[in-house]
Amino acid sequence: MGVIMDLLVVLFNGFETLDVFGPVEVLGRLENISKISFVSLAGGLITSSQQVPVITEAISSLPLQSEYILLVPGGSGVRNEVENERLLEIMKQLTRNAQFVLSVCTGAVLLAKIGILDHKKATTNKRSFDWVMQQGTNVSWVKKARWVKDQNIYTSSGVSAGIDMALGFIADTYGEEQAEVIANRIEYSWNKDSEADMFYSLY
Repeated sequence: MGVIMDLLVVLFNGFETLDVFGPVEVLGRLENISKISFVSLAGGLITSSQQVPVITEAISSLPLQSEYILLVPGGSGVRNEVENERLLEIMKQLTRNAQFVLSVCTGAVLLAKIGILDHKKATTNKRSFDWVMQQGTNVSWVKKARWVKDQNIYTSSGVSAGIDMALGFIADTYGEEQAEVIANRIEYSWNKDSEADMFYSLY
């Protein structure tokens, strides 16, 4: 069965829809996930780049004693949040308490800004790769990777890569057979090669 954990998803206006709901679709099929919470700084309605509205809880209202996976998406809105000191301070606390930290796309820039990727390997959206690198100069950025695992932190390339990363996380944590079952149930052709992102040469 493995460890039972909550899934905590940090949202901000302008998040990328698939960054969130791709991994949530995958991770939400695990029996090991007891609760999924969408959270933001103040709570209330948050809207994605594609105008998808999501009702969130305020981060301050959450008890953080339980074991949880932290999911951090990217999106156009991250360029505003990267200078949001209040959010960054709370992200430090959330990452300290998390069992695992998963970022998708440019969500890695928030992890880089708070220093938890320092002296670790990571990847991010290929189109925004240079900008993200400038925000995290102490990170060993891996451009060709589809996703990267370093200790308990997973970072993925852009958008749909979050699905591959989530399946990779499940394979590492609960076994590849479990990941295969979920990939088949959602009729998804899983790219198992974390080191090969077919889009990296486009940018």
